Amino acid sequence: MINISEKAISARTATATGRIHLRRSTIQAIREKKVKKGDVLEVSRVVGTQHAKNTFLQIPYCHNIPIEGVDVDFNVGEDYVEVSCTLTTTYKTGIEMEAISCVSGALINIWDMVKYLEKDESGNYPETRIDGIHVVEKRKTPV
Repeated sequence: MINISEKAISARTATATGRIHLRRSTIQAIREKKVKKGDVLEVSRVVGTQHAKNTFLQIPYCHNIPIEGVDVDFNVGEDYVEVSCTLTTTYKTGIEMEAISCVSGALINIWDMVKYLEKDESGNYPETRIDGIHVVEKRKTPV
């Protein structure tokens, strides 16, 4: 792990985003809160937050940083759900890995909660895919 002891503390913010593409009927079930496992967006908000907080456990060279804020937002389109996560910290190293982890966790959870609606007759997911996970913005301001 990189030694960050000599780095100055900065206010840091990172936003990441990604999408899961789903059947229109699945999107309708999400909107109407008719998914068997519960409210997909609210559960995914919690899962994304958990993933952000546990990033250092999943990525061995990632520092355990004090996360001061996690904001998980959803944009539900006709055939996709877009997840955006914005995280903040005041620390010596960035928070973009935590933002990416937040998005990834939320998207994976969405898939898990709706997979019974997405499977075809052979048990595969021909229309379901996660893509576009990336850091939209990263800011660093000296304290």
